[in-house]
Amino acid sequence: MEGLEIKEKKLYEVLSNKDFRIDSSFYTKEPKKNPDLIYAKIGEHLISSQYGISIEMNTDSVGYPIYRMNEIHDMLCDLDVDKCADITQAEYDRFALKDRDVLFNRTNSFEWVGRTGIYYQNDDIQRTFASYLVRLNPKDSILPEYLCAYLNCKYGEWDVKRRARQSINQTNVNPEEVKEIEIPILDIDLQQKIQCCFTQANSLRILSQKTYSEAELILHNELGINSIAVTDVNVSQKRFSDFINSGRLDAEYYQPKYDGLFSRLSEFETKRLGDIVRICKSIEPGSEAYQNQGIPFMRVSNLSKFGFSDTEIHLSSDEYGDVIRPKQNTILLSKDGSVGIAYKVEQDMNVITSGAILHLTITDNEFMPDYLTLVLNSVIVGMQAERDAGGSIIQHWKPSEIENVVIPKLSQEIQQEITNKVKESFALRRESKRLLNLAKTAVETTIEQGENAALRLLDR
Repeated sequence: MEGLEIKEKKLYEVLSNKDFRIDSSFYTKEPKKNPDLIYAKIGEHLISSQYGISIEMNTDSVGYPIYRMNEIHDMLCDLDVDKCADITQAEYDRFALKDRDVLFNRTNSFEWVGRTGIYYQNDDIQRTFASYLVRLNPKDSILPEYLCAYLNCKYGEWDVKRRARQSINQTNVNPEEVKEIEIPILDIDLQQKIQCCFTQANSLRILSQKTYSEAELILHNELGINSIAVTDVNVSQKRFSDFINSGRLDAEYYQPKYDGLFSRLSEFETKRLGDIVRICKSIEPGSEAYQNQGIPFMRVSNLSKFGFSDTEIHLSSDEYGDVIRPKQNTILLSKDGSVGIAYKVEQDMNVITSGAILHLTITDNEFMPDYLTLVLNSVIVGMQAERDAGGSIIQHWKPSEIENVVIPKLSQEIQQEITNKVKESFALRRESKRLLNLAKTAVETTIEQGENAALRLLDR
């Protein structure tokens, strides 16, 4: 029997489970508990829980901005969302997000199910949330920030995932089972210190976004991008030779707004991206190569202009040990799905990226890495990507098209000014993430070593 995972349970314990779980892994992999702490079911300390609204969404800014399952990162709801829901006032009143709501992701891949974040009302914009998410409102005995940190710490996360139901395409967690999770009821002073980490982190990310926007504004003002004529006219006359040269027959490719962009760029010194960087491809190993340990494997869904989110997908270090890795100052650029996401690597990373992410190494020293990355993330390149990759359900930006992207070459002084702003923005974001990780570590330390150890950690 040595080495076997065995747990003896009585029948009434199985029958008392909300979902009548009989799978062995649910009982043999119960999370660690501290016998010196008082535990209670989450459901006993909730005022309410609520599914989000199930409704068609749009990208035309019609209705109320709506949070979806992919818009929670690092235990915080994103500052901006991509879609809106055209709902009635009565529907909004029912599903309106309020400051410090806890949003729990009940359905997703196994990797992301259970992702939980705090919503902070940082402005006057009214927002709602989709049915993939569940809103949890705790009583005063559990602060929202502490609840969020617990569900994201390794012990809370595992307790969620052992309750998950996996199918071929997605994983689901019954919110009623989440209410059955036992959470330690910590001293309110400790909870308030955890709360402080969250609120400071939120303020820092707002400042980070503001600083990044200032860098974008410098670029736009130098190029006069804000003055590009926007027209509702979608008619453009082209010569037959234009179709021959581009190889494109779809009308969307020739919209007047693109002519306006290239007309503006023609007033500045520019270079092809292919003349500025060397482009390298990564690999696409296929899902059969995915495993739980090894080298982290990053896909487009993990990539943002601020870096990678965590992944639970890994590849064998023996089989994929020689595959290209992101190096410092390499720019990663997505070419499939969500095209045109660029991120400059701040230090060498021991991860493998999917074939949908290109590695750009700068070969022209007249372009600073942070400046070039910001341009790649800007409307300047965004419109070029939209033109090139449009016309299909799943966007695909060909490397040959990426090589021909037009990049404006601004003076070294302006590039340095932009670079300084970008670096300041990233430093603020790093500090924000450090505080959130500190809050999560404090919860884990409490479970492992007790509340006093967690307080010492937070007071350093």
